[in-house]
Amino acid sequence: MEKGEEFRELMQQVFRTRMAFRRSMQRTLKRNKTGITFEMLQVLSSLWHEQGITQQELAARICKDKACLTSLMNNLEKKGYVCRKEDPNDRRNKRVYLTPEGEEFRRKIHPILNQAYAQAERTIGLESIGIIISELKMVCNALENV
Repeated sequence: MEKGEEFRELMQQVFRTRMAFRRSMQRTLKRNKTGITFEMLQVLSSLWHEQGITQQELAARICKDKACLTSLMNNLEKKGYVCRKEDPNDRRNKRVYLTPEGEEFRRKIHPILNQAYAQAERTIGLESIGIIISELKMVCNALENV
């Protein structure tokens, strides 16, 4: 095996795992008729943790480019879940907030997400999850210092 081949395989598996998670969550969202996509869920989830962040911060957190985020934001605004407000310190920036409808949606979808995560946890097992988290943190730290 060539040098670096094992590492390439590791990174491919991380990517495949992320895509499998995305597909699994997309099925959950569709099955429960939530009316949102996985990408919209990423935006909402970020806002559930911290509101009033700029669109640039939001794009970085969900690993989307500005054009993609703008489209997601437009769709979420149409649904009434988010609003954008001008940043009083820098009028070029928009800050993103949940609306009352977005907060209500959170209350409705939270049990659905908890159930999906609990099912995955039972399937994979807590011990395996702990080991995987530890190993992925080690890989992340190593890559940050390369």
